[in-house]
Amino acid sequence: MNALGYSLDGLKAGWVNEAAFRQVSLLAIAGIAAALLLPLPGWGRAVLIGSHVASVIVELLNSAIEAAVDHTSLERHELAKRAKDLGSAAQLVCLSNLALMWALVLWQVYGNG
Repeated sequence: MNALGYSLDGLKAGWVNEAAFRQVSLLAIAGIAAALLLPLPGWGRAVLIGSHVASVIVELLNSAIEAAVDHTSLERHELAKRAKDLGSAAQLVCLSNLALMWALVLWQVYGNG
């Protein structure tokens, strides 16, 4: 039960303190709703929902990296910048994958006929 409480605290902290987490979460809510409402095959829904959930997970990890780095020191340091940049790059790759998955699913379902 403690672990669940810590997880919920993390989600709340992400929502309250991280604009990027709110943006990715809202995108996920809209994208998952669209995936459920559009007439898509089950595999397409699974790919899209999984890709949206992955982007939320990556943003939580990116925010955790940023918080840990900022807690350690507010001084500018090459390794701190690298850690933050790598977290940001992970989210860029994840969001690029999300866009690609939407394009591929929509093309496969609607553009192939």
